[in-house]
Amino acid sequence: MNSYLEMLPLSSIAKYTGEKTKDSLPFAGYPQQHPSDKSKIILVHDPLGDHPTVLEFKLEDVLYVEEIPSAVTQAGEGIPMIKLWIRRGAHGVILEPFEVNKPLQFADISQEIRERFLES
Repeated sequence: MNSYLEMLPLSSIAKYTGEKTKDSLPFAGYPQQHPSDKSKIILVHDPLGDHPTVLEFKLEDVLYVEEIPSAVTQAGEGIPMIKLWIRRGAHGVILEPFEVNKPLQFADISQEIRERFLES
């Protein structure tokens, strides 16, 4: 994952220095390269929690990257975590789970997700 982060366009993404910024908002999680669009990044928020949330952002909207402590599984495996500072006004995508059935069964966790991100 570090090699992927090193490949990001450094001309537009800077390492976060701890200064407060009003131009961006932070989102923490486990980063992954987008499987089909190299101009986007996937961020798994709370990957070890009961309801991990998958977020998608355009790389051009990432202003800062901050390294944060890794999450550790019960088996002792480390999961690298970062905090992305996303440009205020940018559009992100939240992927929400559902059960394939007839009719489709949605998890109805949209409100829970909204509240979780509004608190942070």
